[in-house]
Amino acid sequence: MFALMTKGSTRHFFFSVLFCATCLIFNSINCKAQVANHIIQLSGMILGEDSITGVPGVHIYVPKAGRGTTSNYTGFFSMPVLSGDSVVISSVGYVRQFYIVPQTTQDYLTIIVELTTDNTLLNEVTILPFPTEEVFKQAVLALNYSENENGFKQAYDAQLYSLMVRTTPMDGNLNHRYYMEQYNNSVTDRNIVRTNPFFNPFNWVRFFRDLKKKKK
Repeated sequence: MFALMTKGSTRHFFFSVLFCATCLIFNSINCKAQVANHIIQLSGMILGEDSITGVPGVHIYVPKAGRGTTSNYTGFFSMPVLSGDSVVISSVGYVRQFYIVPQTTQDYLTIIVELTTDNTLLNEVTILPFPTEEVFKQAVLALNYSENENGFKQAYDAQLYSLMVRTTPMDGNLNHRYYMEQYNNSVTDRNIVRTNPFFNPFNWVRFFRDLKKKKK
């Protein structure tokens, strides 16, 4: 009888330990799931390289979730995230940065991000009005200019210059000057009172006088 009771007690103790271990495992998994799905309000400041001036218009987004926001004119932002989210911080002219939201049960997180300028050096490009260098050489060799002064004057006469002036389009400086002249003329004409020439009696007198002279 004592042996049976001992065996039953051992079995009961084993099942109790197994039940407690199972409960602990499920509680741990449940806690991790709650932490992973915990919503956190992430706020912060986006600063430039001087660590003082805020950078506006910076994109802060979570690519996996498809949500994000932008910093305001002072560099401040605020958006909801989940624990474990990978936040991408990017802006034109700055190096892209990443921030991993930590596993925490806090409801609010505040961060400060300092952006660094992304300097990209481009190779020098020479723009020519010819598709290739060989075509340019052929065009230069095809020029038939006389070495004497008369031949030079014939190549660059006044008619050629007038043709170049008429056909050459205006550049940005000339376009701006033309626009400003037109604007100034419109402002000046706005204050001038203009009358209809048909309502001027002196014009009619001159008209009939000239008409009589032509008949004679």
